[in-house]
Order: sequence, then structure tokens, then C-alpha cells
Amino acid sequence: MTGSPLGLTGVGVRLGVSRVVRDVTLDCPAGSFVGLLGPNGSGKSSLLRAVYRALPADTGTVLLDGRDLLRDLSAREAAQRVAVLAQEPGHEVGFTVAEMVAAGRTPHHGAWGRWSGDDRTIVERTIATVGLSGHGHRRFDALSGGEKQRVLLARALAQQPSVLILDEPTNHLDIGTQLALLALVRGLGVTVLAALHDLNLAAAYCDRLHLLHHGETVAGGTPGEVLTPAAIARVFGVTAHRIAHPETGRPHLIFSHPSSREDLS
Repeated sequence: MTGSPLGLTGVGVRLGVSRVVRDVTLDCPAGSFVGLLGPNGSGKSSLLRAVYRALPADTGTVLLDGRDLLRDLSAREAAQRVAVLAQEPGHEVGFTVAEMVAAGRTPHHGAWGRWSGDDRTIVERTIATVGLSGHGHRRFDALSGGEKQRVLLARALAQQPSVLILDEPTNHLDIGTQLALLALVRGLGVTVLAALHDLNLAAAYCDRLHLLHHGETVAGGTPGEVLTPAAIARVFGVTAHRIAHPETGRPHLIFSHPSSREDLS
């Protein structure tokens, strides 16, 4: 799999009478890992849903390889190019791991299309990619949370996308599983646009970051450029002390509430 450039220009999203995303512009170069940060309600998930067409964008354009993803591509064409790993593991009952991953091939031949040997090879390969070789027969609903998330990632990869959308994919996972999942995603070679909750994970794995506040982009750039104490105080209302990670040199943050000393007195 190889990544394709993804670009958003002036994207806005309205839910009812409320505008939840306002005029967001950002670029995801081919093969890059781009993160969206912001507190709950900042518009991260709504923006991602507009990109993968689960919500309508009422303003702006989303270009994939220079083509308008929202208007020029059919739903099937879009699903062949863009795959999604959402926040919550699924709760499908009775399906095996292999059957779950096989669903990722649907955009390439339809729900009733004839399967080929290539499809089976792709399913087996993606199961192996996420570290679950030999587990295709297991029931999905009997897996741990981390295993379920890896299966859902394999299903997304079975689409053979050039862009992968992640909506807070590490929620409810232990730290070891979080690190393993993001390291795996970073090494895939596809273009990744991800909403992330943990600022330190974003700093560790993303090439570029965009900080959202009240539906608008307030900062964009490298992790070092975006994760400044001033920006974090403005958006999250906490004090951030920034150090260099001892192994990678990337920004690493230590947090305290501005009034923590008074609260303890």
C-alpha cells in the first residue's frame, strides 16, 4: 500500500443549527501521519466524518490525488481509497476474525461479488500484518479490546486504501497496545489522518499536528511547533511543561492544573 496526498480547504460542518467545524484547511502529504488534537467537542470527529462522508460538509473541498473526494467519487470509489478505524470496537456477534476482515473487500466487488484467490490472499496478509496470524477462526466477540481493534484495522487495510482515517483509535486500550497500534499504523506507508486524545502519543507518532478549538484550527505544524505551553493553556486550560523525550528527542509534556497548588492548600 502507498499513500496519496489528501488536502482539505475551507471545510465546514453544520449539525442542525450549530456549526461544529469552521473553515478548516490542512494538507496531508502522501505517506504522512497527520494528527488532529483538541478537547472534547472541538470538532475533530465531525471533521473526520465529513472526510469519509458520514456527515455532509456544507462548505469547502476535500481533494484526494487532486480529485474532489466529496463530489467526484462515487461511494464505492471513495471506499476503495479511504478506510476508517473508528473510536469504539465493534460488537458483531458470531463472526470470525477472517469474516470480519473479509468485509473490507466489499468495496472492490460488491456485497454479492465473486471472491477470488487474490481476495483470500489479501485477507490472510492483512491478518498477519496486524499480528493475528492463525487467529482467523476465532470469534470476534470473544477477543480482547486490543485484539478487536487490530481486527478492525485489518478490515480497513483489506480495502487496500491510500488514506486511513483514525478516530481516537487508542481509546480504552492499555498503554502497550496503544504504542503497538500506532507504531504499526505509522509503518504502513499509507496517508493517515487521525484524531488523537493523548498529546504525548500524538507528539511521538505524528509528522504534523493541527490543534482544533471550537471547530477552528488554531495551530498547525510539526509537533514542536504546535505543542507549545501557550497553545495548550489556551485550548485545554492546563499548564504544560515541555521536555525532550530522552530516546527520540520529540516533545514530551508534563501537565498540571493552573490552580493545583491552591487546591492542595
